[in-house]
Amino acid sequence: MLVISGHDPSGGAGLVADIQTISACGAHPTLAISAITEQDTANAYAVFPVPADQLLAQLDRVVADIPPQAIKIGLLPSPASAQALLPLLDRLQDVPVVLDPVLVASGGGSLAEADLVPVLRDALIPRATVVTPNTPEARALTGQDDPATAGHALVALGARWALVTGGDAPTHDVCNHLIGAETVTTRWPRRAGSFHGTGCTLASALAAGLALGRSVPEAALGAQQFVDRALASALRPGQGQSIPRRFR
Repeated sequence: MLVISGHDPSGGAGLVADIQTISACGAHPTLAISAITEQDTANAYAVFPVPADQLLAQLDRVVADIPPQAIKIGLLPSPASAQALLPLLDRLQDVPVVLDPVLVASGGGSLAEADLVPVLRDALIPRATVVTPNTPEARALTGQDDPATAGHALVALGARWALVTGGDAPTHDVCNHLIGAETVTTRWPRRAGSFHGTGCTLASALAAGLALGRSVPEAALGAQQFVDRALASALRPGQGQSIPRRFR
């Protein structure tokens, strides 16, 4: 599995979360770092983008050596970072792509430049097998407040599937909507506390499922189950949010 994402020094989100999740799901992660962040378990404070040519150098080298069975795209700090991926994605168009459109940290700090949204909408979403926004991200990408409506709008933009998660909604249960060739709505118990890195965990688990040959609905359900178990046994190593326990 190829992961393109940023580094979170707290280990709660980003590449550490991806590595833990993918390994726990039985796949092997290869990595290209898109950004270094100043971040802890409470919030994100600064993003230091990796130059696009350095990002491409990482990708070209590792893909030539280890062809991916799935690709997971997380934090892209700038439009240049996103546009740099397009030739690679077009060369690997038969490889499933899970796009986690990271825009804001769970603590509220911005993680991407404002003009990234049009590039995501116009260039990356049409190349995605599954796009996995939370409800605020789906709203930013589509202008739709209703999660299911936003999911249909993302599919209309060209994604084959959209999994819009409801962890940010003030509801008793967490309601997630998978929209695509079929519509599947799942409900999960809302775990007590606030969490850092759930989106990374979900997208990486879903991509790992695709890399292992599962269908999108099967991989999406397995990823949600993985996240629920990880939240049920979450740990709080720092002074901020809890971190999903992705390993045993």
